[in-house]
Amino acid sequence: MRIAHIITRMILGGAPENTVLCCEDLLRRYGNEVLLITGPPLGPEGSLLQRAEGSGVGLRLVAPLRRAVNPWRDAHAYRQLRAVLCDFRPDVVHTHSAKGGILGRAAAWSLRVPAVVHTVHGAPFHPYQNGLARAAIRACERWAARRCHAMISVADAMTELMVEAGVAPREKFTTILSGMEVEPYLGAGRHRDRVRRALGYQPHQVVVVKVARLFHLKGHEYLVRAARQVVNALPDVQFLLVGDGVLQDRLRRQIDSCGLGGHFQFAGLVPPERIPELLAAADLVAHASLREGLARVLPQALLAGKPVVSFDVDGAREVVVSDRTGLLVPPKDVNALAAAIERLARDAPLRCRLGEEGRRQCAEAFRHERMTAEIRRLYLRLLGAEPHSQ
Repeated sequence: MRIAHIITRMILGGAPENTVLCCEDLLRRYGNEVLLITGPPLGPEGSLLQRAEGSGVGLRLVAPLRRAVNPWRDAHAYRQLRAVLCDFRPDVVHTHSAKGGILGRAAAWSLRVPAVVHTVHGAPFHPYQNGLARAAIRACERWAARRCHAMISVADAMTELMVEAGVAPREKFTTILSGMEVEPYLGAGRHRDRVRRALGYQPHQVVVVKVARLFHLKGHEYLVRAARQVVNALPDVQFLLVGDGVLQDRLRRQIDSCGLGGHFQFAGLVPPERIPELLAAADLVAHASLREGLARVLPQALLAGKPVVSFDVDGAREVVVSDRTGLLVPPKDVNALAAAIERLARDAPLRCRLGEEGRRQCAEAFRHERMTAEIRRLYLRLLGAEPHSQ
């Protein structure tokens, strides 16, 4: 098969990591011809372009393909996407992200590509947008959904949201978990003592880590407010923020105003290969985002044997099961968030039990090899090919 993947930008994040792993697997494990088409990785979130370039996967950069809406630039991006696809002549076009998904599906459909697939990594419309923007994006997604043959959701919650919004009928969706390299997380424990020493943590301190861009709707402000309550009760609890973004200065001011400067540490932007060791250094993971498809840090934490406290949003409940792999609390509920963190901070045996069950639950389900095999079976079905004949 000749397969083109289209994504808006290759930053450090769940959708780009999912995409590059799928492209690598299709090339190396199945011998498919793969082309990754992307816009420039603009922003402070870091870049996966070097990883993609070094993998052997074909790469084409479409300069006008940007996240922000700009009719003139978007028209140029559409024309360039169409030209690249004309030249590559794919059997399958697989799109990701909102802008890449809309323009990519339009271009592929206009060229009558035999199989057009789109992955919903997270809903592009949400309650925190203004009503006009939300309605416009929903209309665009409905239009684009009619220009593909199938849609993949990274969590059942994404299918429910898209079906309820009238984007596409339920039968058009298939849930395929977003795969990752699980072995570094399963073996992360060996790094714990070394990394804790490097970060300056004492053996008796309980470390809570949050891995997310310092960006709107990621919920850092709720964690800081909860931390004030936790530290008042348990002064030995420390908080580690992994990630960078536009809200760093604001968060530092909030932390200082709460008198928590000695309890928070910013790890900054780190390469993906460092995430396992930072999770290993922690005792539990806090996830306070207000919207996600299925945040990769949730299975990553559980693979590393760390229980999770998470807001109950989108796909979180599909891996974080209260009193089994972690604790779910209502979104924006600072008191509940603080109480859940305090409960786990006080109870090491509970942390161990929840983390071990999470590791058992996620070890096979989130392997990228499994994800790619399921995606490829979908391609073959759309192309009318029998898997055993390939």
